[in-house]
Amino acid sequence: MSSQLHITNGDSFTQRLKKLKFKGDIITWREMLCEGKTETSVGSEAFWKTRFEFLHKNYNVSKSWFVEKTLKEYRSLCNHKQQDEIILWFEYDLFCQINMLAVISWLKTHRRHVQISLICTGYEDESNHLYGLNELSDDQIQEQLKSRVTLSQNDIEYADYVWQLYCSDNPIRLENLSDFDMYQFTYLEDALKTHLRRFPAIKNGLNEIENRVLQMALESKAPSKKALMGALLQDQGWYGFGDTQYERILKNLRPLFHSFNPVRLSKKGKEILENKDNYYATLRDTEAYLGGALKYNYLYNSEAGRILKL
Repeated sequence: MSSQLHITNGDSFTQRLKKLKFKGDIITWREMLCEGKTETSVGSEAFWKTRFEFLHKNYNVSKSWFVEKTLKEYRSLCNHKQQDEIILWFEYDLFCQINMLAVISWLKTHRRHVQISLICTGYEDESNHLYGLNELSDDQIQEQLKSRVTLSQNDIEYADYVWQLYCSDNPIRLENLSDFDMYQFTYLEDALKTHLRRFPAIKNGLNEIENRVLQMALESKAPSKKALMGALLQDQGWYGFGDTQYERILKNLRPLFHSFNPVRLSKKGKEILENKDNYYATLRDTEAYLGGALKYNYLYNSEAGRILKL
C-alpha cells in the first residue's frame, strides 16, 4: 500500500477531510502569501521572519500565535518524510493559487522524488459558478480524489518558476508569462491577472479591489459595515479573500467614507470613484509589497491591461 499525505488550503476543509476518513495524514497550509512581502526560499529562516513581520504589523499577529498555528504545522510537514504521494487540495482563486505555488516550490526542493498530485476546484459543472472545496458534497470530494492530476516534473518546475517571478521585484515579468495551457494549472493565468490588477490604477490611484469596495458601497446602500462586508465576501470573483483582508482595505479607505453605519461614501470618495480625483499620493506606502514587488512602484493601465513601472 502506498502512503499518502494531504496538504489542504485551510482548517475548515481539513476538518471535512478528517470526517471523510481518507487514508494518510493531513497538513493545513496556514498562510496568505498573496498578501505582503514574500521570499523565494519557502520555509527558510528569512522567509518566516519576513512573513511574521508582515503579519504582526498588518494583522496584529502575535509571535506565540504564529509559532503555534503556522510554524508548528510547517514543522509537522517537515517531519513527514516517508510518504509516496503528496496530494494538494487547493482552489481557483488568487489566495489559493499563490499558496499552491509556494507549496510546490517547497516540495521541489525538499521532496524531490515524491509523487505530487493536485486537486484544484473551480468550474465543476455547466454553470458559470466557481466552486470552493467546501461547496462540494462528500461524494464530489471522493470523486475529486479519484480524478486527481499527477504533476509532471515540468509542471513542478513551472510552478517553482512562477513562484520565483512572483517573489521578484518586477511584476512585469509575470505579465509576460505565456504557455499556461502546457501545464496542469487550469486557474493560474486568471489568478495572476487578478494579482496584477492589485497595483494602483493610473486613473485614480486605487487598485481593482479598492475600486470594487467603493463601487459596492455606493450601489448596495448597505445599512452597516457588517452588511457591506457580507456583500464583498459574497461577490469577489477571483480573489478568495477573507474578512480580515477586507477589514484592512476598509481601514485604508476610511477617509473616503462619510459613515459605515449606514454605509455612505464621502464627497471625496465619490470623486475618486468617478476618476475626478486621484488617491495615489494619500495611499502610497513605501513598505507595501505584493509578493516581491513594491506596490506603489508600479501602476496598472486598466485600458491596456498592462503594468507600468514608475
